[in-house]
Parts: sequence; C-alpha cells; structure tokens
Amino acid sequence: MSTTDPTAAPTTFDLEERVDSADSTLHSQRCAVIALGSNLGNRLDTLQGAVDALADTPGLRIKAVSAVYETEAVGGPEEQPNYYNAVVVLRTSLPPRDLLERGNAIEDAFGRARTVRWGPRTLDVDILAYEGVTSDDPQLLLPHPRSHERAFVLAPWLDAQPEAEVPGHGRVATLLQDLGGADAQGVRRREDIRLTLPE
Repeated sequence: MSTTDPTAAPTTFDLEERVDSADSTLHSQRCAVIALGSNLGNRLDTLQGAVDALADTPGLRIKAVSAVYETEAVGGPEEQPNYYNAVVVLRTSLPPRDLLERGNAIEDAFGRARTVRWGPRTLDVDILAYEGVTSDDPQLLLPHPRSHERAFVLAPWLDAQPEAEVPGHGRVATLLQDLGGADAQGVRRREDIRLTLPE
C-alpha cells in the first residue's frame, strides 16, 4: 500500500473506489480502533509519538487510549526485544484506505523498515476495526486478521473500549477470557508507564 500523503491526487485505477469511500463517510464520523506496537528504540516515546501524530490528523479525534502492555514477540525471528502495545479508539471521517495511508505514513516517520516478516520494528500502526466496514482486500483486511486470537491486542482493546466487539467473532471481553484473561499469552500490563492524550 502506498504511503503517500492521502491528500495527494490518487492514481486513476483507484479513483472511483476512493471517491465512493470518501462519499460514504464525508458527512458522518465512524469509530475506528487502531493497535500500536513497538519493540525497537525508545518504545514508550515511539508509541506516544504515534498517538500525537494521530491526534494531529485532520478528520480524526481520539476518544480513548489504553494502558501500555508488554509482551514477548509472536512469530518472526527469535530473541526479539519485548513489545510495548497499546490501542487507540477514535472517531474519524477519513475513509478506511486514507486512515491506512495515514498509519503507514506515521510508521515511516518513525523509521519502520519492512525487511523481515514479523521482524523487530520501531512501530506498528494497524487498523483493528472500522465501524460498519468489513474487507477482504489483502492490503486492508477488516477486522484485522488474528486480532481475536491475540491477547496483546485484546487486553489493551478491552482497556480502551470495554464494550468492544471484534466483528464476526464476538465481544472482546469474552474472547480475552477464553484465552485465559488479561495476562494470557505472557501479556503484562505496565502500571509504571502510560500514554497521554494531547491537550
């Protein structure tokens, strides 16, 4: 997926789709849920920077930010540093593809390198769910695949949005309980650090 500025002119092959998508959200804001993760560099500063960058995005308003959760890396090369994970709940008039491009641009700004699948990274910005939208497009799968199976996603999601549901899978609280609760899969809530909403 391109990481160009979403305000730039779209290429002709996706113009009609983007216009239709923009039209569907132009007059109404929808809820979207975004997962943040980092296991390289200053993880907390990176996650806070991502929150700040999202908050600075026109057409987007952050409603809630979860606590920070720490977990071992899942998949990919062995002996990776632990991840810090968090979830942001927002209201937005941006269509899903534009929100994805904004997330990719934020990743790039923090030096995200896509060289090894599931390898260590400075920043992950993933759309977990977008209200009223499901997608099987390989570039934008909604809801995010495997989110319902991963405690490091579900624990912060539940923290930020207690009533949340993973479309097609059920309530986040139930899914997390089925995995073993908030500390399942080695997930640990960090009470000593936190993210803040920009004023």
